[in-house]
Amino acid sequence: MRAAALYSAAGSLLLSALTAAPAQADPAGPGSAQARGTAVAAERAAAAGIRFGRCPKAEELPEAVRCGTVTVPLDYARPDGERIRLTVSRVRATHKDPHDGRRKVPGQGALLYNPGGPGASGLYFPLVGMVPEWKRIAAAYDLVGYAPRGVAPSAPLSCQDPGDFFKGPRPAPAQPSDAYKRERAGEAEAYARGCAERTGEALRHYHSLNNARDLEVVRAALGERRLTFMGASYGTYLGALYAELFPSHVRRMVFDSVVNPDPGRIWYRNNLEQSEAFEDRWTDFKEWMAEHDAVYGLGDTARRVQNSYEEASARLAAEPAGGTVGPAQLQGAFLRAGYYDDYWPHRAEALSAYLKGDPQPLVDQAGTRTEEGVAGAENSNAVYTAVECNDASWPTDFEVWDRDNTRLARRAPFETWDNVWTNLPCAYWQAPRQRPLDVRTGPGELPPTLILAAERDAATPYAGALELRRRLSGSVLVTERDAGTHGIGGGPNSCVNGHLEAYLLDGGLPARDESCAGRPAPEPRPAKQPRAGSAAAPAA
Repeated sequence: MRAAALYSAAGSLLLSALTAAPAQADPAGPGSAQARGTAVAAERAAAAGIRFGRCPKAEELPEAVRCGTVTVPLDYARPDGERIRLTVSRVRATHKDPHDGRRKVPGQGALLYNPGGPGASGLYFPLVGMVPEWKRIAAAYDLVGYAPRGVAPSAPLSCQDPGDFFKGPRPAPAQPSDAYKRERAGEAEAYARGCAERTGEALRHYHSLNNARDLEVVRAALGERRLTFMGASYGTYLGALYAELFPSHVRRMVFDSVVNPDPGRIWYRNNLEQSEAFEDRWTDFKEWMAEHDAVYGLGDTARRVQNSYEEASARLAAEPAGGTVGPAQLQGAFLRAGYYDDYWPHRAEALSAYLKGDPQPLVDQAGTRTEEGVAGAENSNAVYTAVECNDASWPTDFEVWDRDNTRLARRAPFETWDNVWTNLPCAYWQAPRQRPLDVRTGPGELPPTLILAAERDAATPYAGALELRRRLSGSVLVTERDAGTHGIGGGPNSCVNGHLEAYLLDGGLPARDESCAGRPAPEPRPAKQPRAGSAAAPAA
């Protein structure tokens, strides 16, 4: 099913009405206490600046990347109250033409980046300057990343002991039983309670509106009169909120892989549409594996590949691979392949090897994590949960979730219930909710902006890019056709990068929406010989 048909189907989804405690009144108006507090915090940040030095050792960043902190109010309505520090990273512009090292490139200030999530850290972003596709941008801009509030080391959130976050091998039923649903609902309620108990009253202040205000304070601390910003995935929603709150402070903005900003879709309906879109991406991947059946031996049709996947899942349910990989871990590994085509050969190779008797590639890709990795994953999930649950109303009756997702899972079983379990703590959330902003800018209110989107992106379905294009006057959409990789700016597509560079370096945009041909599907990796001593090795 192609994009137009997909979103027609998603639009016809009959959703039950949301039932939740009333959201807080809109606190974002220009005369609000939050607006006044943001102005105070930005003025203080501009005066203080950022003292850049060594980055926190735990981040393991190279010496070339320098870090500092920016102080922001926990609650923007009380700028003199409790404050937290956000960690910011930077690599200075090279000011050297990558094609002619003798010619200096004029500096254009800071390019600030948010990689999404919510819950992802942007501290590593300045390292992209070493990648060829980013050289010209890195010559002109200081590349600046940051860890948003709640993301370590910026006042990190936690909802449970990291040692309890990964449950070990567990099932991933496409049609869960009532007993399994009750079990997962109990876990979600306990997780929401843990978030409230560990963070207390401060929990209510971790949401997207405050993330946008933080962006304004970071802009001021960097000494930038106007903001040049690039956001990917959730970063596009953050950027859209900033554009609504601070349009006169925008210089240039890039929205890459767009969250649908319609306030009626934040976040429950967006997640339903995401689950439907992942089903199509899973079909794309299965069809690719079927095309390369001679390499992987997983079946020469998508249906036969699905049978191979289900066989692996059943085996893992009976005996987890390496004691760590069960059906849920298998599903998680293949879900990541829905984000990035480059994962396809690795995942297909691992599934093939497992079914032939060698579990190690699958264990390597889906198995245990280091202690540091577990702590980071728990922190990231805590921020994701807090921001999405605080941002908007959610259904508080599990029957609503059950009815909507049971219906959806009949045609989109791959990701639907996993998405439910990820977001279900929002049904039991104890902090007050925000009311999503109705992002809209009229002609001349905002400088022209650039929107990038892949037509078959599952994590942020293409309909979101069309919606943002409609809401931001003067924006231009560049589409990567018949492609589904999540996050396309600065990647391997030279056509997309040409538009990105033209905009960031010269402010140039096409006169109308444009499209770029998608990259060819990845090449398969040759099947490896079975490792000696493995069950797949031929008998002597």
